[in-house]
Amino acid sequence: MDFAKLFSLEGRVAVITGGSRGIGKMILEGYLDAGCERVYITARKAAVVEETAAEFGATHPGRVVALPGDISQMEGIQQLADELARREDRVDILVNNAGAAWGADFEDFPEVGWDKVMDLNVKTPFFLTQKLHGMLKAAATFERPAKVINIASIDGMRPNPWETYPYQASKAGLIHLTKRMAARLIKDDIVVSGIAPGAYPSEMNKAAARNPEGSAKGIPARRVGVAEDIAGGAIYLASRAGDYVVGTTIPIDGGIVNAWVPSDFQDPSGH
Repeated sequence: MDFAKLFSLEGRVAVITGGSRGIGKMILEGYLDAGCERVYITARKAAVVEETAAEFGATHPGRVVALPGDISQMEGIQQLADELARREDRVDILVNNAGAAWGADFEDFPEVGWDKVMDLNVKTPFFLTQKLHGMLKAAATFERPAKVINIASIDGMRPNPWETYPYQASKAGLIHLTKRMAARLIKDDIVVSGIAPGAYPSEMNKAAARNPEGSAKGIPARRVGVAEDIAGGAIYLASRAGDYVVGTTIPIDGGIVNAWVPSDFQDPSGH
């Protein structure tokens, strides 16, 4: 067994939505170091996307390509797919990472917030994968399947304390959508899987970014996540090592989902 090849992404072409900052940027860094030939990143804010591409271009010349755009609606999804088709004949790895959140009191929660979150978090991963289906099939073989990795959240696996109703519902929906997409696309040698991140410093998780020590208090591992944690999982799923992980969403969260016990938990057995 060749250990280096087991986790290598050498020669592969990847697309990361929301790849200019936060978790997407962490995955970008990992994919470059794992050997990706080119990584396309997209996000709505063109200046930020271009800045990130330039930052990594200094150390990985020509391997990071910025394709800014709004993929929350079908027009932007199609534009991204068309631009990728003009530049490449295949996509080996698609990471559906772009996401949004919206919090408001139950009584006042607005339809605009609901629609924004559900569109970007659930509709976009499905339809972008659909539009790139041909390019994913062009890359896929039985011996080396193409990969689709959906970035969900642990908030889709258990409720959180905040009134982010469509965020939690959308991430739960994405976890189930990952299973259904996997069942269909494995026929084309495309493996669909997912990651459910916990607390990582980002624009979306400002608490973990501004006060990592405070955020760590509710995490069994006693720290927030760092780039190596999420990049390691994303490399695993994208590489040969993850070829047999089909339809599964892996929580990478320091134990919040599976190892957290409330401090005031009362064991009914009396122990």
